[in-house]
Amino acid sequence: MDPHEHIQKIPEGGITSPRGFQAAGAYCGIKKDNGVNKDISLLFSEKPAAAAGTFTQNLYRAAPVELCRERLKNPIQAIIINSGNANACVGSNGYDDALEMGRQTARKLDVPEDSVLVASTGVIGERLPLDNIRSGIEKVASNLNNSQEAGDDAGRGILTTDTAIKKSAYRSTVNGVTFTVGGMAKGSGMICPNMATMLAYITTDLSMDREVLQESLQKAVCHSFNLVTVDGDTSTNDMAVVLANGASGEVLEKDTSAHEVFYLMLQKVCRDLAYQIAADGEGVNKVISLQIKGAPNYEDARTIAQAVLNSLLVKTAIHGEDANWGRILAAMGYSGVDFDPHKVDLYLGHIKVAGSGQGTGFNEEDVLPILQGKEVPITIDMNAGPEEILAWGNDLSHDYVSINADYRS
Repeated sequence: MDPHEHIQKIPEGGITSPRGFQAAGAYCGIKKDNGVNKDISLLFSEKPAAAAGTFTQNLYRAAPVELCRERLKNPIQAIIINSGNANACVGSNGYDDALEMGRQTARKLDVPEDSVLVASTGVIGERLPLDNIRSGIEKVASNLNNSQEAGDDAGRGILTTDTAIKKSAYRSTVNGVTFTVGGMAKGSGMICPNMATMLAYITTDLSMDREVLQESLQKAVCHSFNLVTVDGDTSTNDMAVVLANGASGEVLEKDTSAHEVFYLMLQKVCRDLAYQIAADGEGVNKVISLQIKGAPNYEDARTIAQAVLNSLLVKTAIHGEDANWGRILAAMGYSGVDFDPHKVDLYLGHIKVAGSGQGTGFNEEDVLPILQGKEVPITIDMNAGPEEILAWGNDLSHDYVSINADYRS
């Protein structure tokens, strides 16, 4: 069977699309009050769920990251998340405050304390306002439900400089059993995940062994979140977590047709969210969709993709709609990957602009409509192996500087 034929995208679906999951978002005064802001979110599984996660490799890991890494092996029933404050680089107080967030959430939901994961995102170096957090936990715990609107509220409560919520969901039926994968994420700046920069939460109503779930997530992350970059900065708070609560009644076994379909659904959700992060990058006008073909292996392909997408000269050329292809080849050349420059073919859209180490003499007027689009496709064919990846980045605008110059003020 073709597993893709069984997968249906759920319009407007998200974190509450799988059965047995509820969510809520509220405002509790951590961020500035503009009448629409939310700054605390809660995700709740009606049944204890198997959990898997990948986390930032930044040595300055935020306290909630450390707590989640410790608790991930437990059955999980809730994730409490605040925005506006990262709870990072505040000494031992940070871990104590993360524990308190989890403790208050567990009390309100009447679940074991070690079944609650905690996450934060926002300004680094400032202590959490715990009174605000406690007030927020009261609000979200009282408003939990499984509606799309509740999922959207939760998605809004985790945003920082994002301009839009990020969500995705897919459903499939295999062997007569219907199951769903849904997710939400945040990320706009400080985006260059190295996980194993963003927060992402994914739910499924399948039941499966935690090791299978972890392996599936790690593989999906490699081909989604780890292939997106906005500015080359890896955050202190990055995490991607998936919960599997078994509410569909289906127990997933590894290396079965259902497992293949589940993995494709998980990858689709992760890739949708990764693309939405790139498209909503701070000050972004254009998304760069970069395909690396003919690479010898995944790591070489990813390294080259990040070098190109993080190049300030490439990003500004795309912003200025300038077909300055030499900047792309230069970024490849300093990436640290060993390759034969004379084998590389470079395309802007469908037009080949360079090959055999030199330009093709293309007509720049033909390329201009490609560069004027909201999504600019670039293809690099290394002609050196079987690996192929798709990565996402964006242009660099004046607005990016303004947003980050004023981030704390």
